[in-house]
Amino acid sequence: MSRPTVTKQRINQQIRVPEVRVIGPEGEQIGVLKTSEAIRQAMEQGYDVVEVAPNAEPPVCRIMDYGKFKYEQSKKEHRSRQHQKSTQVKEIKFRPRTDKHDLETKIRQIRGFLEEGNKTKVTVMFRGREMANQELGWAAIKKVIEELKGHGTLETSPRMEGRNLSMVVAPKT
Repeated sequence: MSRPTVTKQRINQQIRVPEVRVIGPEGEQIGVLKTSEAIRQAMEQGYDVVEVAPNAEPPVCRIMDYGKFKYEQSKKEHRSRQHQKSTQVKEIKFRPRTDKHDLETKIRQIRGFLEEGNKTKVTVMFRGREMANQELGWAAIKKVIEELKGHGTLETSPRMEGRNLSMVVAPKT
């Protein structure tokens, strides 16, 4: 899992400019102060000085509880990530001489993946002398396409990739 992408703000002694524009803990404008004076005021109130606009002239800093701010940011990011729907690419593999019943089972599995909202890569694997009879694989993949007509759309049409014939089917939107 990737780490949260919170922009790194400078706080307290990390702020190296001589003067900063300061905003108070309640959002009120305090004015332009020496950095050391802003840090002293924040420490007296039990807060931190956090640089919020480093490119402004002078840089804008806010007096706030930095630990609480970071906690709220991570909570907000977590909530936004919860509502994202991630799609996976599932893969179904079979051989050109796969029996009719087994092929129907694989197609049923693909339908299930598509109903869950996942893309599915369908692969027909050729081994050894099966490469001489590629039409069996093409017939099998055409049968799969025919059976999935109402359930999904072809994202990439069937094509040979080395010894494999593959295509990607996406769920119907």
